[in-house]
Amino acid sequence: MSEAKLAPYVAPSILRRIASMVYEAVLLSAVAFFANGAFFLASGGSDPTAWQRALHQLYLGAVFAAYFLWCWLRSGQTLAMKTWRIRLVAPGHSRLPPRIAFVRLLLAAILIGSFWASVVAAFLSRTPWLSLALLSVTGIGIGWALFDRDGQFLHDRLAGTRLIGVD
Repeated sequence: MSEAKLAPYVAPSILRRIASMVYEAVLLSAVAFFANGAFFLASGGSDPTAWQRALHQLYLGAVFAAYFLWCWLRSGQTLAMKTWRIRLVAPGHSRLPPRIAFVRLLLAAILIGSFWASVVAAFLSRTPWLSLALLSVTGIGIGWALFDRDGQFLHDRLAGTRLIGVD
């Protein structure tokens, strides 16, 4: 899409985008359920060793990455984004280029994924500073939209993408 075509579109509200992220987390739990089942069957259901647990985490990360990249490259929308009428676009491109989608995925994993890391740290760590530090990374990434000229999250600004409302 050209910049002129994007001009009339306004970024969806932060509340709408956060609601979409919450819905996405619910959908990802279903994806994880089936991915875990496949991994469990492939591993023979044995008690996992340390390297199998690490492999399992890498596998889940790859499954999640494949889900997001497939959806974004195909239509610019995941199921949650379709439900909340949000589309991911790259100004100047008719479709989201794979390189840009991958960069956005990595940035979002760091900035949004740190929220989940902070939750885990809160339960596993006896020092609250780690959880607060990780949570602040998420706050910066999402809070950026309050000050961004186009209302975009930090990972979208850095990747050169935009979230737009779809009618």
